[in-house]
Amino acid sequence: MKLYDELIARGLIAQVTDEAEIRDLINEGKATFYIGFDPTADSLHVGHFMALCLMKRLQMAGNKPVVLIGGGTAMIGDPSGRTDMRQMMTRETIDHNVECFKKQMARFIDFDNAILVNNADWLLDLNYVEVLRDVGACFSVNKMLSAECYKQRMEKGLSFLEFNYMIMQSYDFYHLFKTYNCNMQFGGDDQWSNMLGGTELIRKKLGKDAYAMTITLLLNSEGKKMGKTASGAVWLDPAKTTPYDFYQYWRNVGDADVLKCIRMLTFLPVEEIDKMDAWEGEQLNRAKEILAFELTKLVHGEEEAARAEAAAKALFGAGSGAEAPTTELSAADLVDGTIDMLSLLVRCELCASKSEARRNVEQGGVTVEGEKITDIRRTFTATDLADGLLIKRGKKNYRRVILK
Repeated sequence: MKLYDELIARGLIAQVTDEAEIRDLINEGKATFYIGFDPTADSLHVGHFMALCLMKRLQMAGNKPVVLIGGGTAMIGDPSGRTDMRQMMTRETIDHNVECFKKQMARFIDFDNAILVNNADWLLDLNYVEVLRDVGACFSVNKMLSAECYKQRMEKGLSFLEFNYMIMQSYDFYHLFKTYNCNMQFGGDDQWSNMLGGTELIRKKLGKDAYAMTITLLLNSEGKKMGKTASGAVWLDPAKTTPYDFYQYWRNVGDADVLKCIRMLTFLPVEEIDKMDAWEGEQLNRAKEILAFELTKLVHGEEEAARAEAAAKALFGAGSGAEAPTTELSAADLVDGTIDMLSLLVRCELCASKSEARRNVEQGGVTVEGEKITDIRRTFTATDLADGLLIKRGKKNYRRVILK
């Protein structure tokens, strides 16, 4: 199966500018393509995951990636998919986030055969009046305001700062086309209007064709974006989302979503996935284990994926929980040599607050070493914690806590 047909079979393609040309370019490994990542945090998250996987698929087929980190566009903030304006970040924060992104991307991209750029290198030195004359004249305000990324912001107010984002992203494509002969841009489907702006700018300024393709957004069966939990985003940085928690996120996806996620996100052969379409009941639990292992392996490596899988099986089976994610306490965490149940739940990040911890204990949702705890005043001593305690909140949240 050729690459373009595989992308269709996996349900990844949303919109394209010229299907015949794009099909030929990527199937024959003739595309020099870019995907942009704005460093709005110090870690990539699941929202970036599909783009990274697409980049990996295209590179494996012989196409050349240009990885663009938006150190310049992050100074403005993309209004796409948002109902409010992004928080303004300092240059120092952006530079730190850029370095974090680079390290994480190396798991997906072979940088020996890829180009890594930061649009701060050209955007921050532009002269405003020159941009107005040279680039602004190529954009119709009426057409820009009809773009979906702007329409959804009009009710609450679209700032002039954000209004310029489409022009900046379009200029990126124009710059990369001239500098690296980058002929294609890929991105999430919410970027379609911005990407079209780039192809039109290239056509108007250079009289040449460039191409754009968007990938399907990762939504669950209820139409909500995947990759978020009650406590926030699912991060690719193990310090922000542990490999075990990352594994558990995918292990707990809904029955209606698991096969779609396997198809869109894993590198398992399409033919193998097609056979899973008939799976139901207990087989779907096996599908979730496959999904969780494959994605954890992609992000954190096979060893961490195996550890997370073993921990999950130990915790849900009859194991001791020795492989569970661990929280280490110090003497400073104890008061008069003890720590109470509510503080312990918060310290282990099983509950966000003591009030939430209180509700869980009073409702019978907390166990320690298999014993249900219903007394909110229950305390544990240094001796209790010396060999580690396995704490469970609800059916799927575990921590092993130990005093060091």
